[in-house]
Amino acid sequence: MEYVELSGKIVDLFNQTIQPGVIEIENERIRRVRHTPNVPDLYITPGFIDAHVHIESSMLVPSEFARLAVVHGTVATVSDPHEIANVLGIEGVRFMIENSKKVNFKCFFGAPSCVPATPFETAGAVIEARDMEALINDPDIHYLAEMMNWPGVLHEDPEVMAKIQLAHGAGKPVDGHAPGLMGDRAAAYIRAGITTDHECFTREEALDKLTHGMKVIIREGSAAKNFDALIGLLPEYRDQVMFCSDDKHPDNLVEGHINQLLQRGVSAGIDPLVLLQAACKNPVDHYGLNVGLLRPGDPADLVVLKDLQAFEALQTYINGYLVASQGKSHIESVAVGALNKFETSLKSSEEFKVQASGEEIKVMIAEDGQLITKAQIHKAKIEDGQAVSDIQRDLLKITVVNRYQQAKPAMGFVRNFGLKKGAIASSVAHDSHNIIAVGVDDTALCRAVNAVINCGGGVAAVTDDQEMVLPLPVAGLMSTNDGYEVANAYTEIDRFAKSLGSDLEAPFMTLSFMALLVIPELKLSDKGLFDGLKFQFTELFPDS
Repeated sequence: MEYVELSGKIVDLFNQTIQPGVIEIENERIRRVRHTPNVPDLYITPGFIDAHVHIESSMLVPSEFARLAVVHGTVATVSDPHEIANVLGIEGVRFMIENSKKVNFKCFFGAPSCVPATPFETAGAVIEARDMEALINDPDIHYLAEMMNWPGVLHEDPEVMAKIQLAHGAGKPVDGHAPGLMGDRAAAYIRAGITTDHECFTREEALDKLTHGMKVIIREGSAAKNFDALIGLLPEYRDQVMFCSDDKHPDNLVEGHINQLLQRGVSAGIDPLVLLQAACKNPVDHYGLNVGLLRPGDPADLVVLKDLQAFEALQTYINGYLVASQGKSHIESVAVGALNKFETSLKSSEEFKVQASGEEIKVMIAEDGQLITKAQIHKAKIEDGQAVSDIQRDLLKITVVNRYQQAKPAMGFVRNFGLKKGAIASSVAHDSHNIIAVGVDDTALCRAVNAVINCGGGVAAVTDDQEMVLPLPVAGLMSTNDGYEVANAYTEIDRFAKSLGSDLEAPFMTLSFMALLVIPELKLSDKGLFDGLKFQFTELFPDS
């Protein structure tokens, strides 16, 4: 590549200084940093890193995710391909790695540790410890991804511990996932060699883990939003904190990425240098990433900013090449072939009936901006011996339909989705990605589920006279289309879903986590209603 010089106020995260100067770039690396007084009123910082993300949740393949992310100054992600692995196993992980290599962006993938996440749901694949050895030693795999089976860690389950030991033997860090875990149990989890957690949703929980030596990744995604609760801990624990999105829908990615957290951090009164350490340096140090930090000899991965308040990326460079400028991505789309696993057939509305076996039901309470749910007991609305949705009380039927084989739909009830008509459905249903739907009646539920089945995976919203679908032909999780087109299509279907009555900020994202059994308190799998505190199935009718 040709020689490039960039002038501005250079942010040095090692010496915690900002000095005017010139960065000389040659052969994809920083040749020299020289200081000079007369520079433009611009700032040059290392590129931003999302320290934990499931790219699949953007509904975009890695190459398209990259096209959108670089516009906001993101140069790298620490990516857990757990979602596609639950559908397609190691083949899915390989797809993510190979697709990411087709563009100039740095995706650092982990080996999914929990496929399936629990034995209480049907997934499309299984990755056992014996399958993990070749994967964890692959140079394209950089860490063991989030160990969600924290009960298995605490009880020293042989399979769980074998995976952790494989990572340690390969010299690769182990990511954590332990929502609500504190005190002695958190300490035991950390002693197993688990180094991070992105699931903290209270200051007390994060502080407990930080004081035990764990690194906390502050999450602000499309569904789970923990930034406000945790950002106050950063100044005191500046070496132990990183930023992540975890799950980011395409419309939100068009709007911004890690740069938005930097902006909000400054508004909260935090030193920009401290924020940039969390967004740039700490992930490189923790994961050993080949991402430059503006030192001579480093890869030329950097961002030119107008200021250190709005963090608007004027230019983004990766390996010395300009990948975005003035809000436009210079990464070209690449052709993507679809791969999938979808075996179930169309359903009938009769399959979604719930025979009442009591007067009261256990109800999942969705929380806007959180992955956790509460569990409540409510009086069921019963018609002709069937428990049905009650729109007036916002008590709606929810279903999970096995997409990998023929099976009876699992049924439950949920509050806070707010639908007054129709239904919404999705094949993005963490973690096994069966079909999940919520609706006002059996007919609407069935239509929404069948819309997803008909396109081999996607998100759908229906009313009596209207149907809208966004197909996701790559594992039922991702589109093969241009990222900006997908974002626009998602914006439209999201708007349609909200027109049905939902006031959730991200109804499809919230829906996708109603099947996430490893997050308390009450969830639904394709096999039935699940108590996330006791980690066992429970009855819909408590008095039955």
